Amino acid sequence: MIQAIRTALFYAIFIGQTAVIAVIIGVIALFAGRTPFTWALAKYWCWSNVQFLRFITGVRTEISGTENIPPGGCIIASKHQSDWDVFAIFPHTGRPAYIVKKELMNIPFFGWAARSLDCIEIDRKKGAEAIPEMMRQAHAALDRGCRIVIFPEGTRKAALAPADYRQGIVRLYSELNVPVVPVALNSGLFWGRNSLIIWPGTARGELLPAIEPGLAPDVFAERLKRAIETGSDALSLAAVDSGLSRPIDPSLAERIAAARQRAPSS
Repeated sequence: MIQAIRTALFYAIFIGQTAVIAVIIGVIALFAGRTPFTWALAKYWCWSNVQFLRFITGVRTEISGTENIPPGGCIIASKHQSDWDVFAIFPHTGRPAYIVKKELMNIPFFGWAARSLDCIEIDRKKGAEAIPEMMRQAHAALDRGCRIVIFPEGTRKAALAPADYRQGIVRLYSELNVPVVPVALNSGLFWGRNSLIIWPGTARGELLPAIEPGLAPDVFAERLKRAIETGSDALSLAAVDSGLSRPIDPSLAERIAAARQRAPSS
């Protein structure tokens, strides 16, 4: 009951300040585009959410492996289990250009703000037909000095759920010809998709060694999937073995058992 109240308080602050900041950045973007002030607001949004999450719900944030981000342009390809993934990774990306679904970009104020902050839109309803426009925006973002941030599965997944990677990341890798940094994480154990309760613990993200450009598409796809999934499984199982404050329902228990079976032998 107490954790449910803490979660409700966090959601109220998180949603409320997100709306206010989106309106401020969106209005400024209409007249001035991206400014140092709006960029500072975006960084504040990320920093403050990490703090609110820790002190209100008890979720700490740990990010490691930032030394694996190469200088210059690259793609950062992250597992996606929670809204945590967006604001926890952001501070370590330099100037990020997140790939987001078009529906979000169509929201007044929010969409204006997102465009001014280098976000790249993808119309998932168009399927493969949306790729050329995404590529055009991605090339432009790299030319501006951005690093492309993408969630290869396209949507949030439950912790330890079977992987479902889409082809967009492979197309980006093949055309942009830059390194790809895989990101493993375990945030879904604490803040899951549509979760009514956020559970205390330490959400961890790990930036893994970059995959060099120039590989065959199928070779790259397999290396990326293996790196992200093996790393995410390891972070999740380590959290489970350390003890979770959340209950382990039958579905999660099955996913934990399956992860233990596929874990590489030592």
